[in-house]
Amino acid sequence: MLRIAIGARLRKLREEAGYLPVAAAEHIRCTESKISRLECAKVPLKERDVLDLLRLYGAVPLERDAAAELVALSNQPGWWERYDNCVVPNWFDKLIGLQEGASVIWTYELLLVPGLLQTPEYAFAVTEKGFPLADRVDIEARVNLRMKRQEILRRQDGPRLWALIDSSVLDRQIGTAEVMHRQMTHLLGLMGHPRITLQIVPEDFVIVGTPVTLIRFPLDVPDVVYLENSLGANYLDRPRETEHFRALLDPLATTAYSPARTRELLLAAEKRYR
Repeated sequence: MLRIAIGARLRKLREEAGYLPVAAAEHIRCTESKISRLECAKVPLKERDVLDLLRLYGAVPLERDAAAELVALSNQPGWWERYDNCVVPNWFDKLIGLQEGASVIWTYELLLVPGLLQTPEYAFAVTEKGFPLADRVDIEARVNLRMKRQEILRRQDGPRLWALIDSSVLDRQIGTAEVMHRQMTHLLGLMGHPRITLQIVPEDFVIVGTPVTLIRFPLDVPDVVYLENSLGANYLDRPRETEHFRALLDPLATTAYSPARTRELLLAAEKRYR
């Protein structure tokens, strides 16, 4: 959620300005625990509190104005909240909210086509395998959610997506050959998108052992790294954590095949699945 990014920014500015949580609490006449909850995104944000803290920390007017808009947006119900908790668990709705407010989404996938680039048929096959006990209605709801998430790429103010995909993904058949053919065709079509950069990573160049998504925001809001596992997800926003993963992703980006070579590999995969 945007609350995570705003809270992380407040913590960073407070630390840079040399204020302890108790001093920040005295300034807005609240408890020290509330400052902690604000910075950890555990409570809804109030514009007055955020702006008062930004003034205390010396934030410039431009950042204060932008923060006011982000606070208002963070308090609006997200479109994904209409989905059942089984479809959107608490640990996942944060990712959707963060991506809604992102300026750049940088993702690396080892096993599958990234969710933001999947076709409905591929998404259905992935979900069917990943949730073997789910019925068709539940699977279709999950696929619908994934397709809805992709709308951010069609917004005029949508984020830039930089997707790095391990080359083994092209050979890993998910669903039928027809499903894979449509998915390869879809990826080829997306390569013409002005805000999407798609690169295939050589299979023998693996320095990150897990899928990673790094999310950037407008202005100077700190980056957030999203790491998903079988039981949930971790969200990292401290500079030493995000810089660590940025340092891992940078070599992947420079070693990945060029867009031209990536297109050739996708065309070859598309042909194989005909």
